[in-house]
Amino acid sequence: MAMLTGLMDSLMAPLAVAIPFLFVLTVVVFVHELGHFLVARWCSVKVDAFSIGFGKEIWGFTDRHGTRWRFAWIPLGGYVKFMDDDNAASAPSRETIASMSEAERAGSFHAKPVWQRAAVVAAGPLANFLFSILIFALIFMALGVTRMEPRVAEVLPDTPAAKAGFQSGDLVLAIDGTRIDDFADLQRIVSSSPGRSLVFEVDRDGKRLALDVQPELREQDDRIAGKVKRPLIGIRGPAATAKVTHERVGPLAAVGLGVERTWEIITSTLGYIRDVIRGQQPADQLGGPVRIADVAGKVAKQGIVDLVFLTAFLSVSIGLLNLFPVPVLDGGHLVFYAIEAIRGRPLSEGVQDVSFRIGLALILMLMVFSFRNDLGIIARWLS
Repeated sequence: MAMLTGLMDSLMAPLAVAIPFLFVLTVVVFVHELGHFLVARWCSVKVDAFSIGFGKEIWGFTDRHGTRWRFAWIPLGGYVKFMDDDNAASAPSRETIASMSEAERAGSFHAKPVWQRAAVVAAGPLANFLFSILIFALIFMALGVTRMEPRVAEVLPDTPAAKAGFQSGDLVLAIDGTRIDDFADLQRIVSSSPGRSLVFEVDRDGKRLALDVQPELREQDDRIAGKVKRPLIGIRGPAATAKVTHERVGPLAAVGLGVERTWEIITSTLGYIRDVIRGQQPADQLGGPVRIADVAGKVAKQGIVDLVFLTAFLSVSIGLLNLFPVPVLDGGHLVFYAIEAIRGRPLSEGVQDVSFRIGLALILMLMVFSFRNDLGIIARWLS
């Protein structure tokens, strides 16, 4: 019986990772590509294919407009292919455009005005951001907002907080002039400020004090990410006796909170990348599909709400990543269109071709680096 149970656990373990991973990634990719698709249709661009995944088709159908909707074997992204694209990266096929009739050119993406092409490209990341705002808003409306007062329960010895003079019971009022109403706000600011001096305004027995503290990178156990290095100051809180407030949230307030949460993810992500470039944070948090799958499997065990929250978080990340000014990505196309709008004509085909090759090389290098970071996760799976 024990052997049978062990066998069933071994068979179910991969599914416990694969199913949440496919759910999260498929939803996020579908939303992104749907943004491109809808604006393309609005601009009268003929869409040949809407694909979730790459490679050989598993299942699909053709709609009345001639678009092939397909699921493919490699579920690591997707694309919308226009009639005059040379490939899934939306590189223009000059030969195809030159041989088109006037009727065919009416549905050509690359024959559209530059503002329409820019709108189609920008619609993908924008759809990701709007989708995340919607998810966060619905969660806030359904569950409300819980806030825990930012009171220090314990100051750990030999930490920046101890050296700065923090004491148990201190109530944090502001950090660098920013009002703090929730302990989560305190954690967010500290985690995005490695090596930077922060001025904490605290209330201690009715007296206001200003304490300077500089977060330090310290290893921490995370129930999702495992052992990670994060900027910490060395306090615990809030205590079991801390004040907790719960508020119901209406639709407008929920949308505002959704925008705020989405913006926090964008700024914290950009801040992390900046700190990695400066050498202030390790790059071990950069991961690829393996890390996403691992996190999705762990989050799914905590409940559907957490999995939906992860979907919103990943949607913001995918939207932001695609806006980076790297050829092949949406941001790279937008840079080309901006140059075209300024010059009055597009860059030469040779320049664009070289740029796409460089962009592809950069993406492949990032994938290799991410895979290197994910080797530890693979080793844990195999063990």
